[in-house]
Amino acid sequence: MDRELIVIGDRVLIEPDTETEKTDTGLYLPQGIKEKEKVQAGTVVKTGPGFPIPSPEDLEIEPWQSPEQLKKYFPLQAKEGDYCIFLRNSGVEITYEGRKLVIVPHSAILVLLRG
Repeated sequence: MDRELIVIGDRVLIEPDTETEKTDTGLYLPQGIKEKEKVQAGTVVKTGPGFPIPSPEDLEIEPWQSPEQLKKYFPLQAKEGDYCIFLRNSGVEITYEGRKLVIVPHSAILVLLRG
């Protein structure tokens, strides 16, 4: 059975950079020091469809009527493969197929680097 990870709404799935335990000068950092930083960087793995927007036709329909409408979304700026800096506290860490990933709302991304 082939499974697919689906990201919902305005969420972004990010693979964070591997945290080094040593500084550039060769000093070893105590465990947990990186977790105190407010921002983290990583690569965007997958994005949700975007912000849901109501259709103007829905305003003319009475609440008890339920026609089939196509869902419309305002797309996100983040794209797969972008490098980003995001707020660490806004994310939720998960492990999927042995990979450590972070799910963050699109609003928690501070900077994108593309190309």
